[in-house]
Amino acid sequence: MTDSEPQEPGKAGRDSRDAARQSARPARSLVLCGARLADGRTVDVRLVGERIEAVGTAGSLGTAQDSATRIDLSGYLLLPAPAEPHAHYDTALTAGPPGRPDLGRHGDSADPAADDVQRRTTEAALLQLSQGATALRTHVHIGDVAGLRSLAAVLQARRSLRGLVDLSAVAVPRLLTGAAGAEGLSMLRDAVKMGAAAVGGCPDLDPDPGGYVEAVLDVAAEHGCQVDLHTDGSDPARLARLAAAVGGLRPGVAIGPCGGLARQPLQTAQRAAGQLAAAGVTVVCLPQGNCGVLERSTPTAPSRTAPVRMLLAAGVAVAAGSGALRDAANQVGRGDPLEAAYLLASHGEARPYNAYETISTRARAAMGLPEVRVEAGFPAELLAVRGTELAAALSLAYSRIVVHRGRVVARTSAVREYCDLVGARELGLPRQSQG
Repeated sequence: MTDSEPQEPGKAGRDSRDAARQSARPARSLVLCGARLADGRTVDVRLVGERIEAVGTAGSLGTAQDSATRIDLSGYLLLPAPAEPHAHYDTALTAGPPGRPDLGRHGDSADPAADDVQRRTTEAALLQLSQGATALRTHVHIGDVAGLRSLAAVLQARRSLRGLVDLSAVAVPRLLTGAAGAEGLSMLRDAVKMGAAAVGGCPDLDPDPGGYVEAVLDVAAEHGCQVDLHTDGSDPARLARLAAAVGGLRPGVAIGPCGGLARQPLQTAQRAAGQLAAAGVTVVCLPQGNCGVLERSTPTAPSRTAPVRMLLAAGVAVAAGSGALRDAANQVGRGDPLEAAYLLASHGEARPYNAYETISTRARAAMGLPEVRVEAGFPAELLAVRGTELAAALSLAYSRIVVHRGRVVARTSAVREYCDLVGARELGLPRQSQG
């Protein structure tokens, strides 16, 4: 889905000439030298344009005299870049300090200032880019007094970030059924025409959850866009009806965070998981905490992560997202995709490799993006993390180098030093060096 922007006179002609000149230029070439892959190999990787041209043994791809830019990745693990499948940028970074609750209310306002939404969306997107995510999906509230202004602000941020990171939006109306939902349904269609890449919302909060799902599916079918719905998953019968309604729908359906499934009896949860797997529904879990669309946790219904290990065993595609990023739902939310994978692995929900897949391969698939592998012919969407193997990288992922569309777009460096430690060099103790 692309933005429909008005064009000034003669702009189309200039754009075509610019595109022709761009295509006539030789594609930029970048060689990533001496990187360790997850399978243990040490390789050089040549990127040409926006794709991986070749992967060879260390030192095999060109010399220092060729025209390619070279980056030494000795000591780094090179991975397919993560993606963020479930963010909330229209409310991100609105949590205020203690004693100043007024600073945390802007995201809950019925009429947020468009420039504030754009600024916070840009800041949050750049934060997640620095953490490694080169593709981002944010859920954006539409309707009520604010109408489509928050969505317009997010789409404006998307345009300003083009070339740095890919940002897409999910339109989230509050109600879609009955007389009160007629306006929301009309606005949902307008949101897709504006540039929302997917339609969603929370059926559980509508008086007619089944009708809400049906309305979303109708709009998705009309416009050929994806569906991404919020649900706690605490009602197995409702999940079964949703699976029956969306089974086989293309281009795809995702639901999340489904923490309520973890509170169900095992057999009940397994039956629901089998139905979701048969329908081809992706579950997007939120290991770092919930998001503000759903009701807050209570002593009788604590917030939990979806039962990922059980879902994977049932054949459900599971992706992991960040949810709230320092807003009212999670005032300490970091938005770090590697932390989401770390939490799944540390809680025993997935082994490190499978945990990383939830934030990379599975997350990209949930967003309808091409697969990324560190192999020739695949998109040059990569993350280099200081470390020698995946488990250690998830544990201590400090220094990071992010590659988007074949060029380095972000660097985060960390240095670990010890004062007056005798014999550290002789013992060969690990040290985070400048990245």
